[in-house]
Amino acid sequence: MLYEFATLSCPLLALGEVCQRAQSWAAEAEAGTLLGCWRADIGTLGQVLVLRAFDTPEAMTSERRRALMSAAPFHGGDLLAALTMESYAPFPFLPPLRTGARGGVYEIRTYRLRPGGLAPTLAAWEAAIGPAATYTDHLVTNLYALDGPPRITHVWAFTSLEERTRLRADAYAAGVWPPKGGPDQILSATSTIALPDPGSALS
Repeated sequence: MLYEFATLSCPLLALGEVCQRAQSWAAEAEAGTLLGCWRADIGTLGQVLVLRAFDTPEAMTSERRRALMSAAPFHGGDLLAALTMESYAPFPFLPPLRTGARGGVYEIRTYRLRPGGLAPTLAAWEAAIGPAATYTDHLVTNLYALDGPPRITHVWAFTSLEERTRLRADAYAAGVWPPKGGPDQILSATSTIALPDPGSALS
């Protein structure tokens, strides 16, 4: 399974409309499964984040070409100010991504890694997932980039920001998080708190 994260930038008051248009675009696709559609709430505002899964590289490439060749990708039209599309593969030791009601408050974190930093990052995460289960049970997925600079993007789901803060503090205090050696590979990090759009499979 491969994944595409698309980021659609638009006016703040157009977020709902752009979400609806993006979901319509995904429903018309010949390949791919729409997993999540979120509105950025804390972080860089005016963004719609769209996560889709593809069975094969060819399917993802075909759908990427459809967007690139369209005069209105994701049906964004005059509301779309900018668009990025990034390709990812899942961490191989994680279970398949599970959709459904996951809490309603999502954190999407991207770490840009040092060159050569992906393998030790994978090893660190694999060793930490089990011991930190109280926290990592809230991990929706973690993905590593197949294009652009070396980086990982992980998606977390919580019922509230307070729950996120408490779980992270407990994991840090217990010494089970962050993954030992993982932060050594990080050059920069960004985090977005996002809320699912109505109809998002991850809600």
